[in-house]
Amino acid sequence: MNKTSPKVEFYFLKGKKWHEEFVALRTIALSCGLNEELKWGHPCYTLKGNNIVLMHGFKEYCAYLFFKGVLIKDPKGILVQQTANVQAARQIRFTNMKEIIKMKSTLKAYIKQAIDIEAKGLKVPMKKTKEFSMPEEFETKLNESSSLKKAFYALTPGRQRGYLLYFSSAKQATTREARVKKYTSQILKGKGIDD
Repeated sequence: MNKTSPKVEFYFLKGKKWHEEFVALRTIALSCGLNEELKWGHPCYTLKGNNIVLMHGFKEYCAYLFFKGVLIKDPKGILVQQTANVQAARQIRFTNMKEIIKMKSTLKAYIKQAIDIEAKGLKVPMKKTKEFSMPEEFETKLNESSSLKKAFYALTPGRQRGYLLYFSSAKQATTREARVKKYTSQILKGKGIDD
């Protein structure tokens, strides 16, 4: 079993929900020969510096998040796509310790698949930016302003996707319009939604 990382230790020491579950998930990941690192404030298990699985908790569940989970064969049907826009990652969710104990051998098998996928250098085919839907309200603004259009298409594909996903996620047209208006100056400055 690989060693625990001192940088991650705080995550297991703070008395919070899912403590027992996190300790069990940590033990399983380390028993598969993965290295423990701290990434995005969470324990992340890697192989030669490549992310394999991350552990995180939410109000209703805790989870393993497999970075290339879409490539894992899932005969048990336990991998979950968090949202429609998540392309590569998949979760296995747990609501109690009994589930983890019952699934221990399955979890190890899924981790071993993920390790094999990474070792083979397999890549997840990602949607191109032009394949994401363009909200009508944003398309109208782009057609009205050539400088906005030029600035938007000068952004990196990831920044373009960030805006498209954020604008599209609003259910009401008025909210989409407000979002477009709020971020127009940011786009014109060549910045992404989170810059």
